[in-house]
Amino acid sequence: MGWTMTLKDDFGVIAWTWRGAANNLSLFLLLSLFSFSVQSDIVFPRDRHFSWKAGQWGHCMGEECGSGGVQTRTIWCVHREGWTTHHTHCQHMDKPESQRHCFKVCDWHQDLFEWDVSDWGGCVLVPFFANELLPRTAECITAQHGIQRRKVHCVRTSNRTTVTSRICEFFSQKPAVEQACLIPCPQDCVVSDFNSWSLCSKTCGAGLQHRTRHVLATPMYGGANCPNLTELRTCSSPVDCPAGEGEYQYSLKVGAWSECRLPHPKDTLLSGRTTVDFSTSHSENNTVTLHTHASHHHSHRHHHRAHKNPMSWELEVGYQTRQVRCTRSDGKNAMLSLCTKDNSPLTFQACAMPKDCQTSDWSSWSPCSKTCRSSDLSPGYRLRSRIMTQIPVAGGKRCPALEEKEACNIMGDLLPICPRYVWRATDWGECRILPLLSQQDRRQANISILCGGGIQTRKTYCVQVPDDSAPHHRKEVSRPVNARLCAGEEPPSAVQRCSIPCQHSCLLSQWSPWGACLHDNCKEPQGKKGFRQRRREVLWESSSPLETCPHLVESVPCEDPVCYLWQVQQEGRCVPAKSPCGPGTAVQSVTCVSAEGEDVPAAHCEGDPPPAELACEVACSADCVVGSWSSWSACSHSCATKNAEGRQSRTRTVLALPGKGGKECPAASALEEWRVCNDHPCVVFYWEASAWGPCIEEASMDFNGTSFGNGTPTCAMGVQIRKVSCTKANVGPVISKRCSDSARPETVRPCSLPCKRDCIVTPFSEWTACPATCMPDNATAATQSRYRTIIQRSANGGQECPDTLFEERECESLPVCPVYRWRTHKWHSCILVPDSVRRGLPGPGEACGKGLETRGVSCVEESGESANMTECLRWAGPLPPQIRECRVACKDDCTLTTWSKFSECAGCGSSRSRKRSLSGRSKKKDHCLNEKSYPLEETETCPCDEFLSQPYGNWSVCILPDPSAPGSLKGWMSHREVKECGQGLRYRAVACIDQQGHLVDPTLCTDSGYMVEVCHIPCPLDCKLSDWSAWSACSASCGSGLKIRSKWLREKAFNGGRPCPRLDLKNQVYEAVRCHRECSQYEWRIEPWSICTINTVDDLPACGEGVQSRKIRCVKKGTTSGEAGSVDDSLCDQDEVPPRAQVCFLACPDDCVTTPWGAWSNCPLQCDQGTARNRSRHILRHPASTSPACPDLVQSEICILNSTCFTYQHRVSDWSTCQLSENAICGQGSRLRLLDCVRSDGKIVELQKCQQFGLINKWKLSESCVVDCPVSCMLSDWSPWAECSHTCGSRGHSARTRRVLQEAHEEGRPCPNQLTQTKPCPVRPCYTWLLSDWSPCTVEGAACGEGLRRRNLSCVVHWGDGSKSPPQPVGEEELCGDKLRRRIQQEMEQPCFVPCPGDCHLTVWSSWSSCQLTCLEGRSFETTGRQARSRAVIIQVMENQGSCPHQVFETQPCKGGKCHSYQWRTGGWSNNVRAVWCQRSDGVNVTGGCFPQKRPTTVRHCHPPCMKPFSHCTPSGVCGCEKGYTEVMTTHGFLDYCTRTPGVDNNKKADVKTNSGRLKPGPSQAQDLFNEWTLRPVGPDGRVKLWVYAVTAVGFILILFIIALSFLVCKPTKTTKTSPPPQKPLTLAYDGDMDM
Repeated sequence: MGWTMTLKDDFGVIAWTWRGAANNLSLFLLLSLFSFSVQSDIVFPRDRHFSWKAGQWGHCMGEECGSGGVQTRTIWCVHREGWTTHHTHCQHMDKPESQRHCFKVCDWHQDLFEWDVSDWGGCVLVPFFANELLPRTAECITAQHGIQRRKVHCVRTSNRTTVTSRICEFFSQKPAVEQACLIPCPQDCVVSDFNSWSLCSKTCGAGLQHRTRHVLATPMYGGANCPNLTELRTCSSPVDCPAGEGEYQYSLKVGAWSECRLPHPKDTLLSGRTTVDFSTSHSENNTVTLHTHASHHHSHRHHHRAHKNPMSWELEVGYQTRQVRCTRSDGKNAMLSLCTKDNSPLTFQACAMPKDCQTSDWSSWSPCSKTCRSSDLSPGYRLRSRIMTQIPVAGGKRCPALEEKEACNIMGDLLPICPRYVWRATDWGECRILPLLSQQDRRQANISILCGGGIQTRKTYCVQVPDDSAPHHRKEVSRPVNARLCAGEEPPSAVQRCSIPCQHSCLLSQWSPWGACLHDNCKEPQGKKGFRQRRREVLWESSSPLETCPHLVESVPCEDPVCYLWQVQQEGRCVPAKSPCGPGTAVQSVTCVSAEGEDVPAAHCEGDPPPAELACEVACSADCVVGSWSSWSACSHSCATKNAEGRQSRTRTVLALPGKGGKECPAASALEEWRVCNDHPCVVFYWEASAWGPCIEEASMDFNGTSFGNGTPTCAMGVQIRKVSCTKANVGPVISKRCSDSARPETVRPCSLPCKRDCIVTPFSEWTACPATCMPDNATAATQSRYRTIIQRSANGGQECPDTLFEERECESLPVCPVYRWRTHKWHSCILVPDSVRRGLPGPGEACGKGLETRGVSCVEESGESANMTECLRWAGPLPPQIRECRVACKDDCTLTTWSKFSECAGCGSSRSRKRSLSGRSKKKDHCLNEKSYPLEETETCPCDEFLSQPYGNWSVCILPDPSAPGSLKGWMSHREVKECGQGLRYRAVACIDQQGHLVDPTLCTDSGYMVEVCHIPCPLDCKLSDWSAWSACSASCGSGLKIRSKWLREKAFNGGRPCPRLDLKNQVYEAVRCHRECSQYEWRIEPWSICTINTVDDLPACGEGVQSRKIRCVKKGTTSGEAGSVDDSLCDQDEVPPRAQVCFLACPDDCVTTPWGAWSNCPLQCDQGTARNRSRHILRHPASTSPACPDLVQSEICILNSTCFTYQHRVSDWSTCQLSENAICGQGSRLRLLDCVRSDGKIVELQKCQQFGLINKWKLSESCVVDCPVSCMLSDWSPWAECSHTCGSRGHSARTRRVLQEAHEEGRPCPNQLTQTKPCPVRPCYTWLLSDWSPCTVEGAACGEGLRRRNLSCVVHWGDGSKSPPQPVGEEELCGDKLRRRIQQEMEQPCFVPCPGDCHLTVWSSWSSCQLTCLEGRSFETTGRQARSRAVIIQVMENQGSCPHQVFETQPCKGGKCHSYQWRTGGWSNNVRAVWCQRSDGVNVTGGCFPQKRPTTVRHCHPPCMKPFSHCTPSGVCGCEKGYTEVMTTHGFLDYCTRTPGVDNNKKADVKTNSGRLKPGPSQAQDLFNEWTLRPVGPDGRVKLWVYAVTAVGFILILFIIALSFLVCKPTKTTKTSPPPQKPLTLAYDGDMDM
């Protein structure tokens, strides 16, 4: 025994199920105890005023569950008005029981039963339940109340049988059985207006006319029913019927043909005759009953059903009959002879026995179209099909649906999640600059050295992402799928910009001066040979790689190198040992310094240091005084050669001559010193380094252990090697010892080896699908293909990519389509209706006339063996006809010869004919001579094989040949340039037409169906500029500026070529670079001053003032003194010519001697006003006591701007244009400018001047810039040509598309407008079956009665454009397909009825009304509308009214409906009558639809009638006056008379026919005027006007106010002198304010 818990989610009840050995007997007992009848709640006693009322039975109570429970309920005695009274008022004997035994249900019983609830029924109006329809009294606005019901039963869970509801009520409340609902407002039947009246039914005497209308909308939701659709009226012709003409007309009326039945096989042996039953039946008019063998037909059909798949088909011929009678125009039957006269009517005919359609069993369901769960909540579907195994014949049952579709996987919760498809991209290709070049630049550029900005491309492809949760790596490869699966997402970019680093040439500084002679290694000095060196630096700082720079250090060998020197500086003046003059000492500081001038410990210097005190001498008053040495002059040569060496000198001058006994001056030669300089030989050595070699592996370098911080190992490390050799300038390599080993560049450096990159390829895509069906025997073998895509190219020795990226193979052997064919048997003899049937029916007795002949059809294989008929239905094409009409000649038939052969054709467009003739007695029979019935000649158009081809439509665009090879798209991105111009082809469709003007297959006229023509697409021409002009002169005549060169426009862009760069107004483009022009290339070179020459007189001592001179030369800047050659003085700055002569002073003996003036001190930087500058000198020889004192030792002068003081500032030139590398056309570059130092007077001086004054350069002299790359538009490849948009006709076209991968940028070639190309498809004929309209109803062999209307299928050809030409019939019907299959899908015959004169009948169906929706306030909430049609009743003779059918209408669903509203419309009043009609919102006048209670009145009435002159009945129903007249009313409110309104020119006069207008006593003119302006208290309607009441009320209040005022004024006042004035009582404090 097990217990389970089940949740009943319908009612929220948890039910327990007991699973064990259930006892069927106990269940039966349980249910039987509950199956008693429920008594009525109210028991009516004899006393009609009081009755018993019982409450509901309570729950079954008891100690244990089972049959021992007790149930109780409450009983009341109630009055019929509803109040409760004492029990004694009700009869005790009628009192219902209040207690009964019951079966107490246990808790575990609830799992045995449950509520079974059906779906809610439709919403119906509440009155419909009572079978009554209440009239509508108010207009429905939105909806009306309805009710819907459902069935609720208590059922066993085991077998779903119903039990009493009380069992389930014990566990849970019974679900609601009814609920309220809303129904749209009632919609009445809407019918059209009546059409025009018919002609009178009789041309003489009295007749009937009718007119009809049709239903536009049927009644819905309780709306009013349709009115009568027919209206009758009598009519009479003015012509009396001629005497003697019969009163009635007689017509032959036939019934419908009976069902086809087989005759008895032993008809000849039948003793009884076949009887015809003419009794009226609702299914058919008459039946033929075979009394003896009635079951034969049924057993025969059953026999055919047993053979599901026969090997051949045979048709059987039976017969059918119909009833014939003669009717009179009043509807009564008459003798047949009155209608037939000589000809007997046809009452029987041969017919084919019907066969029903038979189908195979259903195939198994196809897989569900929805196989995974996605955001789309729509369900999937699955299909199953069956095939036809028996074609329906002769009106047999048509085939049911051969395909079935049903939803599947509706919820889809258990399905796997649908895969996602995303775009992936290969690695970027190499950076390419060539696509950026214009046509002009490509011819000139050296492609191998291009650098800078470029573009790189990659391929995008679509892949399936297996799962969101799976981690994805950038290099994860997935199988490529069709790109259409990624159509919803934007693909990643396939083009991006890139750059190739440019090698920049080295920008070098000037050489430094030659240094001292130093050991090669001062830390370890060796030998007595050293080197003097000079250096230069690399100025360019860039992230781009540099070219191999030239050497930066040059050295020359020298002797006696010294790395460290003693440096001596005199710190004090000479102090004589014995004052005041004579020998003395001077203190000097001694330090050991390096060659760079840095202090080092004294131990580094060789030898003893110089003494700290130096002997000196202070001149006495009579001694000669010599000045200090000048600085050394420039060296005469830069280096020493065999013939010359460098020399430099210094001088000193005599400042004072000696006196008597004084120290003499030195000789003249001692006043000048010379020394050798730049004595190194003119042989310069330097280290020459080659370019670094490639990075190679070095076994000794262990870099493999290195890794990045994230743990990913780096690529292997290697080394780069270069050769270094000692080179002698202008000679070549020499031995290494000649160069300084310390300056030797490194020859090995570590480097990162390029990483090995293996080729990464996607897996192969899935094989393309093979054909699912079989292949024809002669078809070419089908293939399938797959491809894969290279994601990453191999590099640096990685694994190479595979050669095969595209694979193709033949499909696995597809089954060859089986070949079956129909085999037809011989035609049987013509079968007529059996004689036994003929004898029992009226009509011709001769066994001749029309019959049917049949033949058998079987199915055979290609080998000739018999096969199942189902196989031929599937594979063999249309079924051959199995039955045809035949004729057995009668005695009176016309006999004709056989047709002759057709005559010969004379060519296309001619015709041919054949003939026959009457034979025997037929030549003398009148009816045989009727050539319409028996034509003797036939003519037909001759067949023609000549066709006319004519071009159709416009030419396509010019289409270039596609250069891509098959499979090229599957590999790595090919960097070919897409050709957008050149020679192509354009196409124009050709229509092929035969001689009849019918469209035929275009291959009959041309091979391809096209006219093809060579065309040319002009190539785009890029904008062309001239070459660069020469550089202009520097824009600054002195200092820094720009120099410019330009290009100008030669040819504008044409036909989509690359546009020009931005040009100026002169159509030029510029490039500017910085330049510097020296303010002067020449300088003044001065010689030392000559000896001071003093003019002596009378042998006086040569002292005092004199003159000295010097030589001045103009030389080019930068030349040494030995190389200096003088140039013209005009080339040097004339404003700064140094003085050639100056006054000098030679001190006399005993005079004070001072040094020459020192340099002026600096003025303040800003040359402030009031400041001064100083210069000083010191005493070299003190004067004798008798001589004058020494002059001033300090001199000062005021700082004057631009005279004695100058300020300096930095100035920058304009920016150059963005400068790129020589081999770059775009990308990263820099722009530069130069810095000048400008003096306050505008003169440009050396930059050192600004630096001397401490000016800091804040200007940025270079900055990076970007030249945008001229990226041309890049397009994807053309897609393959799509399938033709139409399989036939002239509207078909094929298209292909491409998309923009990269929009054009800057001067790139713009994108073409043509992203889609179309070309026409061949104009193939469209063959289709055309279904004709229904023919008129035809009754065979009679004037009226039951007939047939037919329609035909014809094979037509058309152009497929709907307007070119109407469809034209085609003789070869097999071009349209299987006609028999198409016929059995259509209804080709319909029974119809031709009314006889006097018949009451229905009209033909009206055309379908327009599609109408159920709407609310102009909005519809449904997509499917309804349209209606109807048949009205036509009564021809009033006597036949009783046999009239009822009018009918029907509806059908439709799409594209509209919302309609209805509104009452009214015409103008005419004699108090107007027209009122209902109009639909589209302007159609209708009956119904408008709300009846809102219908405007059509007639207006006044009581009493308006008989006064100039009066009329107003719309409000009272009499009023015409315009221009005023009403005068009686005291009762009625119109008394109408009087003319003053001031209104009214030409109307009183009616002369009415005496009241003339005899009415008229007032005088004054009275008229008074009457016009007096107030009339009574209105024209006889009622007192409102203002009368207002005036009366105001007058009454005014009278009361006057009385009260008079009373207050006249009342006397009382005063008392002795007593104080009393307080005013509260009652007198009221001042009339209503607020108190």
